[in-house]
Amino acid sequence: MLAHERHGSGTPIVLIHGIGHRRQGWDPIVPLLVAAGHEVITVDLPGHGESPAYDAQGKPVRQYLHEVFEEFYAQIGIEQPHVVGNSLGGLIALEAAMNGNARSVVGLSPAGFWKGDLDFLYVRTLFRTMIGAAGLLAPVAPVLFRTKLGKVVGFSWLSSHASRIPADVAVADLHNMLAARPAVRELFGGAFRFEGPLPVPATIAWSQHDKVLLPYQGRHARKVLPEAFHTVLRGVGHVPMLDDAELVARTILDTVARAERIDNAA
Repeated sequence: MLAHERHGSGTPIVLIHGIGHRRQGWDPIVPLLVAAGHEVITVDLPGHGESPAYDAQGKPVRQYLHEVFEEFYAQIGIEQPHVVGNSLGGLIALEAAMNGNARSVVGLSPAGFWKGDLDFLYVRTLFRTMIGAAGLLAPVAPVLFRTKLGKVVGFSWLSSHASRIPADVAVADLHNMLAARPAVRELFGGAFRFEGPLPVPATIAWSQHDKVLLPYQGRHARKVLPEAFHTVLRGVGHVPMLDDAELVARTILDTVARAERIDNAA
């Protein structure tokens, strides 16, 4: 089973992190969603955090992730939760909607909307470069990340306010990224675009200062998914939970409320 945590009670919301990250990235958001009356489930992707290794056994990435999460939902006894994802997690959330496994979805700078090979090369090269840099920084990370400058050096590509990241979180995130390298290679090797349309209420929220999936991809997502609600998350980077937990929580809760209004009216 995928490593996960469950918090609170009520209508379930599943939170899925991005490539190279871990479930603890959602920690700033969890209490805000629990306080609003929801059960919140955070989960580590295969080969990330404390989950088992990525083992697709020759299956395409798209099929493998679908099967992994469908099995996960069955194992923990939930059906059609609200699903929220960041980056690759956003793409997984959108896929969940297409597969009938989501009541609503929120994609926070979701993957799957690059236009061509050059765009994808940029993302792949950025990750390769930053993972390489993480390997060089790892021996000095516990000291380096006690300083604001050190955290900016390590995480400004993901966060607009990297200096605010707690030192212990920064160190753990760096080591997690390094440990996830085999899964990252597999996921990039089988990357795919999302085409829709979406059969459930959805929000696509692009980070204003995204340096990974550049904001023009949000404009492309508007063309691909005109049925979704589209918004820009002001003042945040690619991993917006690090920068403005309240903004992200509000975006999620607005989408959940919209879905529940539709359900109640049906």
